[in-house]
Formats: sequence, C-alpha cells, structure tokens
Amino acid sequence: MATSTPANLTALGARAMAGTATPVVISVNVHLSGSTVGARRSYGAIVRRLVASAYPHADAIVAISPDIAADLAATAGVARNRIAVIGNPVDREGIERAAAAPVEHPWLQPGQPPVVLAVGKLKKQKDFPTLIRAFARVLHQRPARLIVLGEGEERARLQAMVTRMGLSDVVSMPGFVTNPYCWMARASVFVLSSAWEGLSNALLEALACGCPAVSTDCPSGPRNVLANGTFGPLVPVGDDTAMAEAILSLLAEPPAAERLRDRVRAFALDRSTERYLEVLEAASTRCRTAKAIRVAPGPELLEP
Repeated sequence: MATSTPANLTALGARAMAGTATPVVISVNVHLSGSTVGARRSYGAIVRRLVASAYPHADAIVAISPDIAADLAATAGVARNRIAVIGNPVDREGIERAAAAPVEHPWLQPGQPPVVLAVGKLKKQKDFPTLIRAFARVLHQRPARLIVLGEGEERARLQAMVTRMGLSDVVSMPGFVTNPYCWMARASVFVLSSAWEGLSNALLEALACGCPAVSTDCPSGPRNVLANGTFGPLVPVGDDTAMAEAILSLLAEPPAAERLRDRVRAFALDRSTERYLEVLEAASTRCRTAKAIRVAPGPELLEP
C-alpha cells in the first residue's frame, strides 16, 4: 500500500517493471486538481498525465474524502465505484489524554484575552497571510491573540508581514510542537486557512479537543468534516473579511465543546480500520482472480 502521489506512482511503476502480480493499493490524500492548478504549468500537466496513466492499474484505490474521490475520477479516468472513501482516523482517547497536558505559553493562561490558533506547515498551501489579515480585522472589534504552530519555508515572509502590520505583540509563532492538542484544548477558536487540503487532520483534531473551528471551504475536506457548516463556519478561500466575521461570531457564541467532540465519532479509529481491511482483502481477491473489483463507497462523511 502506498500513499501520496510520488509514492503511488513509484509503487505502480515498480510493479510494472518487476512483472509481478503483487497487489498494489494506493491512497490519495490530496485534491489533485486543487494542488496542481497553481503549480508550474508543465509540472502540473505532467503529474496529471502520469496519474491518469498509472492509477487505473491499481488493484484498489482509497480517497480520504468524497471530493478527492470525485476529482480523481474526473482527472484519472477511474470509475467512481472503484474508489473507496475512508476518512483519516482520529484517536479520540489519545487526543484527550494529550490535551490534558499543561501549556506554559503565557497567552493560554487563565484571565488572558481569547486565543485564535492555527496549526500547520508554514507553506503557501496553508495561506497564513489571509489568516493574519483576518486577525487584524478581529482586533478592530475586540482584544485577542493569534498563535500559529508549525515550521516551514514561509516563516521569514510571515514574520515580516506581522512586523509590517504592527502585530508583533499579539501574534506568536512558536514553531513546531510535539503536542498541539493541549494548545487546541485551551484556544478559543481554531482556524484552517488553507487554499487546498486533503481532509485536514488538524481540523479533525481541533474538534476532538472541543475547540470551535472556522475553515476555508477549500478543495477538499473541510466541508465534509464540518458537515456543510453544521459544526463550524466555512468561508471562501482568501477572503479575510469573511474569515474575521466567522472568528468573531464564534468568539461571541461558541458551540458546545461536547457537540464538536461527538462529530469526530464519524472518523473513529475502528471504523477506518475495518474499511481498510475490506479494501485490502478486495485487492488481494482481484489479484487472485484477475478480475476488476468494485468497492462499497463506505459511510457518507457528511452525516452529522
């Protein structure tokens, strides 16, 4: 089994070169069209051609969200009923234990202004500039603090933006942390500002910590996780005004934490494990019988 575009292409190519009948299952964890549309024109086109050529030869295909499955069917020419949708699993009990750990950051201590939290690699995909602009709008309405956890190539650019906007005293970028869950459990709002995603583990984990969440309605995943906005506002990609309004609305009227935690039951570890077992067994059967198999689509992730 392989996951990610380079690994998937490598596994399928290696089997073809070796001339074996080893079952190959691929997992697609990113929205192919969304992730390549901003890439160099030649690079994006090459990736899409390689995927369209190789992916139909997989014995089974897993997509981590319904939108990724639909995009893959259109991009790679794979029959939709050959793609199983299995959401990323969430270990609720493990997250709850980790969330109880102490946090030493002064902004997360009792009596401090509310904290807006973001978690992710500091790279273009996460579109943190839109979040910073949205946070500046929030400050016009009420006191708050912004913490961004993560590290990446965009750090210098983001730090310069924070300084230029005069936000150095209210924006903190501590870098990578091994346990983001204790930060999520103490934040007032979690924000996913991405331009594209697969499913967004961080968004699921924030809900598991009972943290109210705002997300861009990017391709793909957040609409499935938040059930069309039932469990948190969805805002257009790159719209800092709408993002600020959504943050302010949650600060004013946060949803019940237990309701958010209950949403994550749809992504339980046992549920995902059972679905992966079904797919792996089906792939093995396909190799033994040399017949194409069809996989059940699995539970609809939009169900609250």
